[in-house]
Amino acid sequence: MRRFTIAPERLGDGRVVFDRDESHHLARVLRLRPGDTVIAADGAGREYTVRLETVGEEATGSVLGVRSRETESPLRITLVQSVPKGDKMEAIVRAATELGVVRVVPALTARTIVTLEPSRWRDRARRWRRVAKEAAKQCGRAVVPPVEVPRPYADVLALGDPADLQLCLWEGAIGDERSGSVPVATLAASLPAALPSGTHIRLLVGPEGGLSTEEVERARAHRWTIVGMGPRILRTETAGPAVIAVLQSRFGDLGTDR
Repeated sequence: MRRFTIAPERLGDGRVVFDRDESHHLARVLRLRPGDTVIAADGAGREYTVRLETVGEEATGSVLGVRSRETESPLRITLVQSVPKGDKMEAIVRAATELGVVRVVPALTARTIVTLEPSRWRDRARRWRRVAKEAAKQCGRAVVPPVEVPRPYADVLALGDPADLQLCLWEGAIGDERSGSVPVATLAASLPAALPSGTHIRLLVGPEGGLSTEEVERARAHRWTIVGMGPRILRTETAGPAVIAVLQSRFGDLGTDR
C-alpha cells in the first residue's frame, strides 16, 4: 500500500486529515480515490491503516487499524554535518535518514562556503525536513528524524543531550604533516568491541575543505574522539553516510533480519 506521513495532531476520533502536500500527492500524483486504502505514519513509530473518505485539498480517511512498527535501530546516531554547498545537504539528509539516524544537526564551520541570512537558513532547514520526510516514507521508517536549523560550530560542540561516544572525522592521518598537534586514530581503533542497545553516538563531519586544525583541537577539548578514515579522503557527502553504515553494520541493525 502507498505510504504517507501525518502529524499526530491530524489524527483524532478515528479519523485522519492529511496536510495539503500529502493530499496533493495522494490525489494529483497517485490519483487515489475514496475507498482506497493507504498507510499513514505519524513520525513517532506508529502506522495507521486508513481508508480514504474524501480526496481534495485536504484528504480525509477513517482508521482501520494501528500498529507500532519496529524499524528503528538500537543505535541512536546524531549526525552533525557541516553545511556543504549546492544541494549536497539534501543527499546527505536522505542517505542519513535511510541509514537510521535519529537527528541531523547542520553546522556552520570556518570553511563553510554558503552564507545566508538567518531566515534563509530556516527555509533551507524546512526543505531538508521535507527530504527527511520523503526518505523515511521511501525506506519504510515510521519515525522521521528532525533536521535542525544550522548553528555555529561552537554551539554544536556542546549539544545539550549527552552522548556515549563522540566521533569527529578528519582527513589528517598519524604522521601526516596536516595532522599538526592533534593525535588521530583510525575509526576501527576508536570503536569498542560492542555497544549496548540504546547507545547514543554523535558523528561530526566537516565541509568540502575539511575542518581546520583549530576546529579539530576545539572538538578534542570537548571530548570528541578525532578519527581518520584511512588512506583515501572522502567527499563530505560520502563521509557521513559511509561511517553511519559502518556503525549500523557493526552495532546496529544493518544487515540483520530484525
